Amino acid sequence: MQAAHLRDGAAAEALAARHLEQHGLTIIARNVRCRGGEVDLIADDGRSLVFVEVRLRKNGRFGGAAASITASKQQRVILAAQHWLAGDGRRHANRACRFDAILLDGLDAARIEWIRGAFDAS
Repeated sequence: MQAAHLRDGAAAEALAARHLEQHGLTIIARNVRCRGGEVDLIADDGRSLVFVEVRLRKNGRFGGAAASITASKQQRVILAAQHWLAGDGRRHANRACRFDAILLDGLDAARIEWIRGAFDAS
């Protein structure tokens, strides 16, 4: 049996993927992991390769979803993106890249906030 937080995380990523697809992006990879990092979704928007961090918060007790994307979390996403581009995604290595965030305060498709260019790799 899957833990509730893992089920919720998978549901949040599925909501985020559907939202991106409804806005014309194509999901090309999910849950890309390497030692020290993870990217939730990798998408193609036609111009750029988009690495997406999905954050779900059910309550604001410890800050909202945006507050949970710390500098350290950003570095782990960037590390995983670089790892993917050097391996499975090498055919995309020369494309422009962007780091977006999909923020969910609850599992409600009507309450999705999409921040394009939420952070960068510099």
